[in-house]
Amino acid sequence: MENNNVFLTVKAVIVGLCGAFGAAFGWLGWLVLAWVICMIVDYISGSAAAMQAGQWASAQARAGIWHKAGMIVVVIVASLADYVLALVITNIPTIPITYTVLILPVVLVWYILTELGSILENAAAMGASVPEFLTKLLAAAKEKVENTAGEDMDK
Repeated sequence: MENNNVFLTVKAVIVGLCGAFGAAFGWLGWLVLAWVICMIVDYISGSAAAMQAGQWASAQARAGIWHKAGMIVVVIVASLADYVLALVITNIPTIPITYTVLILPVVLVWYILTELGSILENAAAMGASVPEFLTKLLAAAKEKVENTAGEDMDK
């Protein structure tokens, strides 16, 4: 009976934390969290693949960290762009639309798909069998995000 109470308490704490996170940050917060988790898993799996191949080097590891730092800068720029657009649209009374975010979620989804593809490549380098349909699915989804975002800019 004691183990059941501990399990229920842990479950309640997890649900409470997830609920609080969702209430505080909404769907966009979950998207950011998914991206951060993907970056961490990509870095770890890339390091593991390099170690397994006997090719791990601190210079390459630092390059990976700088790459992730650059991604963070791009996400900050996308967030600021969304903020500026929302500010401008809100303060132009002749535009009868409400704008919250658009650029940031598209950038985050693109990065998540990129990271997932990289994680699959790392898994394959470690010797795992990766279903070809999964690789194709991620590549097609990433291409769709790129093309959809680009179509709006062409109009």
